[in-house]
Amino acid sequence: MTLDRKIRIIAGTLLLVSLALAQWVSPWWLLFTLFIGLNLLQSGLTGWCLMEDILRWTGIHRES
Repeated sequence: MTLDRKIRIIAGTLLLVSLALAQWVSPWWLLFTLFIGLNLLQSGLTGWCLMEDILRWTGIHRES
């Protein structure tokens, strides 16, 4: 699985979880949704993604 695909899966999952938490726990979870959206925007504009670094540092993604 490619790094881009892993990042999209993680971002989508975190968005859905934060929306569910905002619905059933507290609307303050929408701030987490905002944070994810801002990180996606920043990544698209700059080409740098923190999640890429995290996946590499933890060894979850290794370049082949």
